[in-house]
Amino acid sequence: MRILFSSVLFLSTIVFIAGCDLDPSKTINGVYSVNQVIDTSGATIATRFIPPDGYERKSADSSSFGFYLRNLPLKKHGSAVHLYNGSLKGNQSAHVAVINMSVGNRDLQQCADAVMRLRAEYLFHNKMYSAIHFRFVSGFNCEYSKWREGNRVGLNGNSVFWQKSASADKSYASFLKYMETVFNYASTLSLEKELRPIELKDVEIGDVLIRGGSPGHAVIVVDMVENTDGEKLVLLAQSYMPAQDIQVLMNPMNSKISPWYNLDEQLKIYTAEYTFEKFQLKRFN
Repeated sequence: MRILFSSVLFLSTIVFIAGCDLDPSKTINGVYSVNQVIDTSGATIATRFIPPDGYERKSADSSSFGFYLRNLPLKKHGSAVHLYNGSLKGNQSAHVAVINMSVGNRDLQQCADAVMRLRAEYLFHNKMYSAIHFRFVSGFNCEYSKWREGNRVGLNGNSVFWQKSASADKSYASFLKYMETVFNYASTLSLEKELRPIELKDVEIGDVLIRGGSPGHAVIVVDMVENTDGEKLVLLAQSYMPAQDIQVLMNPMNSKISPWYNLDEQLKIYTAEYTFEKFQLKRFN
């Protein structure tokens, strides 16, 4: 979900072409020789993206959300972003990688939805089912634990409620149906209210830049590196409108470290397709 600022888009396109060269002929043993931050052979976020000089990854607990995001599988280097209907996204210059995760065949998994999908996937695969719940814009708390028991969401005017209308189903396919229901009734407006504010200096993997609205937008931190002075650089990922593959974003403001971002580098946070305020960094409870 977005408001497209043409000046930012123009700037991002120019910087991308001039400074973030993705020509495979300019590699040394599969690693980009321009700024040495992309290993084309890497199959995950952690193996595809190399920390800039002076920075390194800190270890993450294997059961943590950060570890899960850092190890998300990626499609082959150079893959295009596709929409839910199989069409190509119009802007193919905003991303540097595509996360290998289904987008579905309906126009549902957009920006906040992708953030919720990643959070829920982590919890589901770690069997933390009771922790999977998201509020609708109406305020209704859609708990996956109730869905697993065969309850489904009922509507009566402005009233939302659970009703037993299916057999208990603990399958992954049923989990994806639950997520589609969440996507239908939740948005940046509701997700923003569920997250707590975080200062930029305290950023961690899994934190979310979010602006609630119609439209609003959300991107998620999927990796982070630090230097000896404690300065942090992050990688950001997003989906958008229409629903599309989740993608790792290039940095339109600093081609020397792109796709890494220093969130405190500018007065605002200019991502490849949206602009956030610094106070819009938030975290799951």
